Amino acid sequence: MSISDKTRKSLEKIGLTSYEIKTFSVLLKTGEQSASDLSQKSGVPYSKIYEVLGTLEDKDWISSDESRPTKYFAKSPSTGLESTKQKIDDDFIKNQSVILNELVPLYEKSGTSEKPDIWVITGSLNIASKILEMVETCRNEIMITLPEAGEDLVKQALPKLRSLHDKGVKITILASDKIDKESIKAIKRVSKVKIKKGLFGGGIISDKKYVVILLGPEVAGESSSDVVAIWADHAGLAGFARQYFEYLLKDSKLV
Repeated sequence: MSISDKTRKSLEKIGLTSYEIKTFSVLLKTGEQSASDLSQKSGVPYSKIYEVLGTLEDKDWISSDESRPTKYFAKSPSTGLESTKQKIDDDFIKNQSVILNELVPLYEKSGTSEKPDIWVITGSLNIASKILEMVETCRNEIMITLPEAGEDLVKQALPKLRSLHDKGVKITILASDKIDKESIKAIKRVSKVKIKKGLFGGGIISDKKYVVILLGPEVAGESSSDVVAIWADHAGLAGFARQYFEYLLKDSKLV
């Protein structure tokens, strides 16, 4: 059984070369092998095989013993992936530091500023429409803080949440303990649900970029009888909202 083209392309995208994939694939299927046997079975030229084995060891996808000739064996794909992810993250942090140190002063010196879209939305229907649009266009992950007042909105959004769930979108909902059990049961089928007592306000974060923060009448002002929301297309604000959401999650009960 050979590795599928889909998996091969994914391995290439995370940084493995064609020769490395061929070599690792043979080790997965055959167990321990010497370098010469690996060259024959993988099709990697003997003049390249030691270099390929060396990079696979450096990347933590394979290991070797002290026999003569040296035998090589595959590590768990999970181990290889975790090591690769860690290296990518470390490299990103290093490069981020270099880039920001030089480019941020230039940006600030230029006098320009970001102009993200930030809107204040009033009226339950307008807010519901915007939230449903966010749910519908989500591609990877959605996080929802659901106060008691948002129960009807979730019932409206349920078909769209089911659709996202079927597409593999990660859905996490933090719900008020005042929401009825039937509603919790319905959303639990499509998402991870946690319950929090005394949940104040609500919101939704989509794909780590788009955010709606719900403000009840008591926040908007005593004279206001309607709900108010802030919608933003701003990664920084969404990141802040996400950190707060995760902080609330830690202190909540899993359903």
